Amino acid sequence: MTPTSVRDIRNLSLLGQSGSGKTTLLEKLLVTAGAIGAAGSVEKGDTVSDYDAQEKAIGHSLNSSLAHLEWAEHWINILDTPGLPDFLGRALATLPAVETAAVVINASSGVETVTRKIMDTATDKCRMIVVNRIDAPGVDFGALMERITATFGKECLPINLPTAGGAAVIDCFFKPDYDAQPAFSSVREAHDRIVDQVVEVDEELMALYLEQGESLQPEQLHDPFEQALREGHLIPVCFTSARSGAGVAELLDIMGRLLPDPTEGNPPAFLKGEGPAAESVTCTTAADRHVIAHVFQVSNDPFRGKLGLFRIHQGTVTPNSQLFIGDARKPFKVGHLLRVQGKNQTEIDVGIPGDICAVARVDEIHRDAVLHDSHDEDHFHLAPPRYPQAVFGLALQPEKHGDEQKLSEALHRLLDEDPCLTVEHDALAKETVLRGLGEVHLKVALDALKNRWNLSLGTRPPAIPYRETIAGTGEARYRHKKQSGGAGQFGEVALRVETLERGAGLELADEVKGGTIPYNFMPAVEKGVRQAIAEGVMAGFPLQDLKVTVFDGKHHAVDSNEISFVTAARHAVQEAVQSARPIVLEPLITLTVRIADEHFGGISAELSGRRGRVTGTDSPQSGWTEITSQIPMAEMEGFESRLKSISGGDGSCSIAFSHYEPAPNDVQQRLAREHVGKRGGEQ
Repeated sequence: MTPTSVRDIRNLSLLGQSGSGKTTLLEKLLVTAGAIGAAGSVEKGDTVSDYDAQEKAIGHSLNSSLAHLEWAEHWINILDTPGLPDFLGRALATLPAVETAAVVINASSGVETVTRKIMDTATDKCRMIVVNRIDAPGVDFGALMERITATFGKECLPINLPTAGGAAVIDCFFKPDYDAQPAFSSVREAHDRIVDQVVEVDEELMALYLEQGESLQPEQLHDPFEQALREGHLIPVCFTSARSGAGVAELLDIMGRLLPDPTEGNPPAFLKGEGPAAESVTCTTAADRHVIAHVFQVSNDPFRGKLGLFRIHQGTVTPNSQLFIGDARKPFKVGHLLRVQGKNQTEIDVGIPGDICAVARVDEIHRDAVLHDSHDEDHFHLAPPRYPQAVFGLALQPEKHGDEQKLSEALHRLLDEDPCLTVEHDALAKETVLRGLGEVHLKVALDALKNRWNLSLGTRPPAIPYRETIAGTGEARYRHKKQSGGAGQFGEVALRVETLERGAGLELADEVKGGTIPYNFMPAVEKGVRQAIAEGVMAGFPLQDLKVTVFDGKHHAVDSNEISFVTAARHAVQEAVQSARPIVLEPLITLTVRIADEHFGGISAELSGRRGRVTGTDSPQSGWTEITSQIPMAEMEGFESRLKSISGGDGSCSIAFSHYEPAPNDVQQRLAREHVGKRGGEQ
């Protein structure tokens, strides 16, 4: 079967920290709905969503996987996403494809780092919280709910409640049993609070509620419920145990009856054009309009070829559809339109607005591509989610001569699969650097390069991406003059450099008056300025956070040419920077460590030894501490191994780029000496 109406479709992503039980929950949802015969397990490696060999080996989801089921005449597409911090980007990439972010929390672990990041990123989606593993021993549901509310706001309200020990859940919305005894709170309190929250968005309904009181029916609350979800005015909380099945059927009811269909969620943020000139455009869910679909995930299999998962936002797709990829001039024929259930693919005859489908073996397709059937949508694109910045890096070198091109192509495919992998070609260090979110992230990427593309690679820590800036203001005037028979070279540039606030980048200004530098030579001046910026002055690292203002110069009617002004501008920048107190900046990262209380002293000492500054501590659950610190990137080598050693393997960490700040004097002097030595060696 396939959905026939956009109103019947529900799209959601299961998101949350690793260990929250998302994959097991999906298995139980599929079994309960009759989509599969028996539930698989992560331990046995036979689940619908964790079918990749790497996932089976590591025992964790590494990729997002699509599954579907039918429940009460609703078609529900569910994306199971990875929960390890290193693969957060792959999880967030599913958000443009869904109306609802269903954030799963482990009842025992409570609110964790990845959970917070997901909730912060998914604010433009309808959000719900699923508290899973409610049958775990010793769960304090009242304290957990207080923690959820304190972290994510009073908008988080339970729509059902667990019984003592998590054996079952009690409905608090559709048909509340006020005499039932939940593990915390009361059915009446939960019912009244969620109804009060919903009617706040509808003045007419609020007036009716004040008249009728508790006689309001769920049907009357449907539209304001959807509005409250869209506006973030309500984040319903429900309780489940994927292991026992408690609350699973109730969760399916909530998905079908309360979660938004594609016409009710927040519309996708499509833009037309690039940069500041881009204009927002609105898609409809009409089946007879131009096709607009978004590719949110791509996978590359050496045997099965490239598979692109896409969400249809407008129009109808069939196997005969001719679709353009972005601004491509030549369309491709869909040929085989696919329905995906984990690793299994079946051909379907039609894809309607709101549905999630796939197409295989189209080499040109890529992640974030917009598929369409008219040139009117050539320049449409979606604003992507806020991805974490790749910080950890490895410099790669093929061990087999001649594999450089093969490596380049394989890296290109990996980057298409994962928005948080980046590749840098460091011209200064003459190395190719693969960056990711952590050691596990990079290890999985290296394993893929070896197993899927048969690449044997040597690796080493990459050069730290230091930067330079200035602490003051400086001016310089430089004349480049060269005469050697025939036409000579002449160009003079006067400029000023000023410091900008940290993170501002580079700003160029032209205050030349009177034609002292002819207009046609100003691009050459800018080229020279940018060359100097890229080369650095003090230690050979690119300059940032400064303003360069060209205010004067001289030219010669015969001898002035482009190379003259490039050279003059480059030297003028170098001299001006030297007089403006140049400094070296080092990159800092925000490091969040979760560790048992008994290891707090050991990890604190480790952070201190690595020049880390603790910026905050938290207690997500009894017996555990979460430490947030800022630490230089240069001090992070081997940290994850040390964390495992200190914590006995129980600790975990996540990182994110923070900012640049001046390096200590000894570090600056060392880097300057090394730069002088390199220049001496090259001469």
